[in-house]
Amino acid sequence: MIKVAVDAMGGDNAPGEIVAGAVEAVKKKDGIQVLLVGQEAAVKGELSRLNYSGDQIQVIDASEVIETGEPPVNAIRKKKNSSIVIGMNLVKKGEADAFVSAGSSGAILVGGQVIVGRIKGVERPPLASLIPTEKGVSLLIDCGANVDARPSHLLQFAQMGSIYMEHVVGVKNPRVSIVNIGLEEEKGNALVKETFPLLKECKDINFTGSIEAREIPHGGADVIVCEAFVGNVILKLYEGVGSTLFAKVKEGLMSTTRSKIGALLVKPALKATLKAFDASEHGGAPLLGLKGLVVKTHGSSKRTEVCNSIIQCVTFKEQAINEKIRDCLAAAQEAQ
Repeated sequence: MIKVAVDAMGGDNAPGEIVAGAVEAVKKKDGIQVLLVGQEAAVKGELSRLNYSGDQIQVIDASEVIETGEPPVNAIRKKKNSSIVIGMNLVKKGEADAFVSAGSSGAILVGGQVIVGRIKGVERPPLASLIPTEKGVSLLIDCGANVDARPSHLLQFAQMGSIYMEHVVGVKNPRVSIVNIGLEEEKGNALVKETFPLLKECKDINFTGSIEAREIPHGGADVIVCEAFVGNVILKLYEGVGSTLFAKVKEGLMSTTRSKIGALLVKPALKATLKAFDASEHGGAPLLGLKGLVVKTHGSSKRTEVCNSIIQCVTFKEQAINEKIRDCLAAAQEAQ
């Protein structure tokens, strides 16, 4: 039984959608036990409205909540009874295999490093988000953790991202590219120019050069490497364009009687296509390089994304991703 601790109080739609997502996860996947960490009365109140197997969900009381606007370091230090701190301590102590939260990004990043701890050799843990593309999905790394990364950090992001894509997503020998403003090796800012030769020389990855932003939706690479400032801009723009496009398509299909009739005919195919480009179908973003698994989901996450984020933890654990990252980095250091 894989145990996943879930921050029931984190995110815009907590605790209702978080609890509902946890219930969906245990119904969809056997062998999961969810530990809902949050204010006991509120969590049990949400559970009372749902049907689920009692032995697969446990409530762990956490009286405090870390709000999005709080300074992360102070919040982690002072709010020992918060759902984030208690959930991460469950992972640290081995009482949970993973922790999932839609709460404060800063607190999750700080807590992951301070409480769960980094794997030996990992310089900076990156957030790695799966994004939909024409060819399936790509891994955007880093998309929110390290806005001032160094070349050595980006090299490790590429190595960790390759391991994740191969063993969790099932992409053999994943193509790795670095985000750039052109394809030529001499282009880019100082960080990209310094990182490019490191990626080119690394034997652990299948480096295919630079990738321009317009090629990302076409699936031009399996692992897209960048520092978090660029990665977060790409991710947010991706989400914004996607939601706007969906809204405009719906508006167009409902604009006339003829288009409404056409909409009925294309609805099954269109629904399947739009679902493939729905980021919530791909779960949350793991903070790679920690001793335990921590997954950050969108602050606006609803039950589908919460459910998929929990299920995502099972594959991560079964494939021993942390152990593979540790071994890969240890071998790379020995070779230097």
